[in-house]
Amino acid sequence: MPYKFVEGLTTADIAFEATGKSLEELFTSAADAMMNTQVDDLKKIELKKETKFTVKAPDVEKLLYNFLEELIFYKDAEQLIFAKYELKAEKVAEGYVLSVKAKGETLDQKKHTLVADVKAVSWHKFKVEKTKEGWKAIVIVDV
Repeated sequence: MPYKFVEGLTTADIAFEATGKSLEELFTSAADAMMNTQVDDLKKIELKKETKFTVKAPDVEKLLYNFLEELIFYKDAEQLIFAKYELKAEKVAEGYVLSVKAKGETLDQKKHTLVADVKAVSWHKFKVEKTKEGWKAIVIVDV
């Protein structure tokens, strides 16, 4: 589930491209990329706490946006950072539903080297598309 940071798309924020063979892989890659913009070593995040939530949206772009925003909410409101995700995306009559089980721990500045504080996901150049290999997303986060 690869991701890479993209230079030149933004000057004050952080941009990344995430890919995956399925929507679940794409969303996991995007979550890892966003978490890695905040904490420099995701391997230091222990799987001590589990959080379950559901996000809904009329399309896959808004679904990814809502998912990433929910991860930011947990980081800001409960100081939770995540390193593992179990995801299930389903097409429903109203659009899409994503069931999430995220595992991680409470942010500890003595243990986790902080890189940047992500405040929000930007709609600027935000894009999710189906490719021959699966799915690809371009995301810019406000720091």
